[in-house]
Amino acid sequence: MQTQLKKADETMSRRLDHLRTEFSEIRAGRANPAVLDKVKVDYYGAPTPVNQLAAVSVTEARTLTIQPWDMSVLRQIEKAIQTSDIGINPQNDGKVIRLIFPPLTADRRKDIVKDVQRIAEDTKVQVRNVRRDVIDKLKAMKKSGELTEDDLKQGEKKAQDLTDKYIKEVDKVSAAKQKEILEL
Repeated sequence: MQTQLKKADETMSRRLDHLRTEFSEIRAGRANPAVLDKVKVDYYGAPTPVNQLAAVSVTEARTLTIQPWDMSVLRQIEKAIQTSDIGINPQNDGKVIRLIFPPLTADRRKDIVKDVQRIAEDTKVQVRNVRRDVIDKLKAMKKSGELTEDDLKQGEKKAQDLTDKYIKEVDKVSAAKQKEILEL
C-alpha cells in the first residue's frame, strides 16, 4: 500500500511541476526567458536551445536581450525565433537580438486568464485520475487478500489527503499566475 501511495505522490508532484513549467511559458506581457525554452537553433546540424548559444537576459520589464557567444550564429537564432510560435518579432542590431514584449490589452489578459484556468483544471483532473488509479489498485489488492478492509479504508483516506494537498497547491499556483497576469 505504501509503495502505491508513494508512486501516486511522485506522479502528482510531476503533474504540479509540469503545470509550473507550462505557466512559466505563458507570455504575460513581461519579459521572461522561459519563452525561449522551446526555441531550437540549427547549430552545426544539431537542434540546440537558445540559452546554450547565447546569454539571455531581461534588460527592461518588457525586453529580452539575446547576446550570442559566437556571432556567426546570430542570424540562425533570429530565424529560429521568427519561425517559432512565441509571436514576437526579433530586432537584430548585428550584435544582439532584442525581443520587445508588447503590453497586453484587457481582453488579451482575460483570454490568458481563461487559458490558465483551463490548464489548472486539466491538471486537477490528472491528479484526480492518479487518485482513482491508486484506489483501484488498492481495491484489487484487497480482493486478492493482500489488504484488509481497514487497510483499504486507510489507503483510500491517504490517497484523498494526498489529492487534496495537490489540488490546493494547483489552486495556489493558478491564483498566483492569474494575479500576475491581471496586475501587469
